[in-house]
Amino acid sequence: MDDITARALVSDPETRRALQLDALASILPMERRDRLAELLTDEDVATLKHLAQEGMGENTLRALASDLAYLESWAPAATGEPLPWPASESLALKFVAHHLWDPAQREVDPQHGMPDDVAALLRGAELLRTAGPHAPSTVKRRLASWGTLHRWKGQEGPFAAPSLRSALRLAVRASSRPRRRKSKRAVTRDILDRLLQTCASDRLADTRDLAILLVAFASGGRRRSEVARLRVEQISNEPAVPLDPRDPKSPTLPCVSIQLGRTKTGDADDEGRVLLVGPPVEALREWLERADIKKGPLFRAIDRWEAVEGKALTPQSINLIVKRRCAMAGLDPREFAAHGLRSGYLTEAARQGVALLEAMQQSRHRSVQQAASYYNEAERAQGRAARLMVEAGRP
Repeated sequence: MDDITARALVSDPETRRALQLDALASILPMERRDRLAELLTDEDVATLKHLAQEGMGENTLRALASDLAYLESWAPAATGEPLPWPASESLALKFVAHHLWDPAQREVDPQHGMPDDVAALLRGAELLRTAGPHAPSTVKRRLASWGTLHRWKGQEGPFAAPSLRSALRLAVRASSRPRRRKSKRAVTRDILDRLLQTCASDRLADTRDLAILLVAFASGGRRRSEVARLRVEQISNEPAVPLDPRDPKSPTLPCVSIQLGRTKTGDADDEGRVLLVGPPVEALREWLERADIKKGPLFRAIDRWEAVEGKALTPQSINLIVKRRCAMAGLDPREFAAHGLRSGYLTEAARQGVALLEAMQQSRHRSVQQAASYYNEAERAQGRAARLMVEAGRP
């Protein structure tokens, strides 16, 4: 490529942004690079690069990039003007009105909700897939991302305004969409045992998947992103622990610790340390020995000739492994996702009478309310309140 051609390419805004986004290749999916370059502005790309340099978590940065691209497309479709910085309170209210609305009201008032022409533009750009109102969680996340970007730009946004909070609260209350679970069903111990049975062969992929399932579950139900980025350097051998702590002559079990570092609710400076004891340690050690992994990514891709690749599995790969094992176990993979290991850990802890705070030390939940919801769900299914008709002997 001659100098004139190179200068011409760099002068093209989309090409320039695409080249700048190459610097975020390890965080942003490269198959979306050109698409993001079309939707984002030069200032947006500079902001994302700054956030990456500041050490923002990868999942958070990916969500910010996705939300920013959507906002940059929605604003001109809704107002005919580019997305302004800072945003006005009226624009934020319009965003809520366009995305959280009542389908019943829409039947009698065609102007209620997102206008058809705005929806058509977003759908044509493949940014709008739903025909109805958005999920409240999606709208809240995009508003939060919008507010975060304002703060990083040193600007005051309208997101703390009482009118916006009130409108959002009322819109969520009126929404008929139930909150969707990341995994419809929890991977509790009985389900996990069925998945582990599918890993019984000597195939290297079975050894790896056995270690993934056991480590992810036993370490407190780690998120798929946390499992994917685990490295050998985060694992430390610990003294063996007794099988029965009350018996001084009890046989012992192997033990290792995992230093999690940055997680969704914590950062690299947090303690973030969890322990593995017994079978998960044995499965992990067998995988490392068979794969001859001494350093670097813990869980890696395996090609058709059972050669272990150097790069780590992606979070999506962890999710697909869980679904594939569910299918092999005769379960409906549509009912399960990798997050089912997280909800399953706390559900199983509740079933086995583990104290909530003790389970939270392993799961690293910061919110007692969130962690307690799994305990409450497990107890409700066994409680009398949901079983009155059964106890009354009626069908």
